[in-house]
Amino acid sequence: MLKIDLTLRQALYSVAATRRLEQAAQAALPIHTLMQRAGLAVAQLALAVAPHAQRLWIACGPGNNGGDGLEAALHLQRWGKSPVVTWLGDLDKTPPDAAASYQRARQAGVTFSDTPPPHFDFCMDALLGMGANPQVPTGCMAEWIQRMNASHVPVLAVDLPTGLQADTGVMSDISVQATHTLSLLTLKPGLFTGHGRDATGTVWLADLDISHDAGTTPNLATPTAWLAGAPEMVARRHASHKGSYGDVAVIGGAPGMTGAALLAASAALHAGAGRVFVGLLDGGSLTVDMTQPELMFRPLDALDFNAMTLVCGCGGGEAVRVRLAQVLATTSPLVLDADALNAIAGDKQLQTQLIARSQQLGSTVLTPHPLEAARLLGSTVAQVQNDRLNSAQQLAQCFGCTVILKGSGTVIATPGQTPVINPTGNARLASAGTGDVLAGMVGACLARGSTAFEAACQAVYRHGLSADQWPFSASLVGGSLARQVN
Repeated sequence: MLKIDLTLRQALYSVAATRRLEQAAQAALPIHTLMQRAGLAVAQLALAVAPHAQRLWIACGPGNNGGDGLEAALHLQRWGKSPVVTWLGDLDKTPPDAAASYQRARQAGVTFSDTPPPHFDFCMDALLGMGANPQVPTGCMAEWIQRMNASHVPVLAVDLPTGLQADTGVMSDISVQATHTLSLLTLKPGLFTGHGRDATGTVWLADLDISHDAGTTPNLATPTAWLAGAPEMVARRHASHKGSYGDVAVIGGAPGMTGAALLAASAALHAGAGRVFVGLLDGGSLTVDMTQPELMFRPLDALDFNAMTLVCGCGGGEAVRVRLAQVLATTSPLVLDADALNAIAGDKQLQTQLIARSQQLGSTVLTPHPLEAARLLGSTVAQVQNDRLNSAQQLAQCFGCTVILKGSGTVIATPGQTPVINPTGNARLASAGTGDVLAGMVGACLARGSTAFEAACQAVYRHGLSADQWPFSASLVGGSLARQVN
């Protein structure tokens, strides 16, 4: 059993891929072995996270997830605890493994009840697992979920919290809010994106030792995605100079929106770009920023777009549209953000040019939030959020670009590679300007020579990490964030 270390790269598997592993393991092992292993792992984790809990409520559903809970109950009973099981199963309809676990729990003397105990100091959610079809829990199940969420005791979810979809991170209106989740066999993408990060608490993995059994191997399933690990920190060589780390030009800042361009430029500077230029779209209202005199302001026509990494669109407004054809024609690495994305979404000619650029010219990174992604895909925010992994991959394939789909569990996708879900960041990033900061950071990584996919993964991880490390008592605003990134 492993507590997930969010600094390490981890493989994530879809329900379909996990099913293939499960079927291979069941074919190679004696009957009922996997459920017994799962129940033991769940019971061991319950004991570890709530060692002093005595009265345990174990809520079991009608399927194999409930069977895992029943197995856990019999171990906890044998270890001197007082589990009370509420079970929604019917022996005439219950899967064979779960039915066997029900009989074993009965024989072990586990207490069964039609209703939750009036008092308990630990709760286990074994209601619905990864095989459950999308649904809103109703009846007793809904009442039990509400009771769990209101209990203020540790809640351990078996495999994933009931109401959370394993592949997408979509959560139903009635869902368990777990303090711990023990994912079985594999880690699932939905634990780390969408609502998953809100619902799961601390995530653990029990692979049930399938990699040690003859005939079962993780090679039977290709990861659906990767959970990003911490990027390697590379020390700068002493024998280097500002030219070693590239030039970034930020193109944005339409009238009344210069702040967005300055945030991106500041972030690029603090993220390590050798030099940062700013080309404002408001006609050149600034020639120097006295708070950051290192930034170099230039008329747009004086910038050699082919000689530097471009970050385009931050605070661009409608003014950025007239510059996009020129920007897309450059051979330089390019980050497209905010109003640049909105302009492309509404212009078929610019879309065609972006696709052609991706096939012939430099690296391109798109940094949409869900609404911008929906505009680019011609869909809705709900459709994007209902399958964030697939939406990011669609965008990457459509435009031939690396895509950073921002949000809870930011997704990074690029053609021909397995997508990555980022584990860092928190809701404090939900404020104006933090996206501009990320765009500038990506630009700095590109300028230093990283590939588009590497630059995206590095910048997103460090951007989120800065928010995670932010002092609780201090407000997180874009300007301060830009000065703290590295």
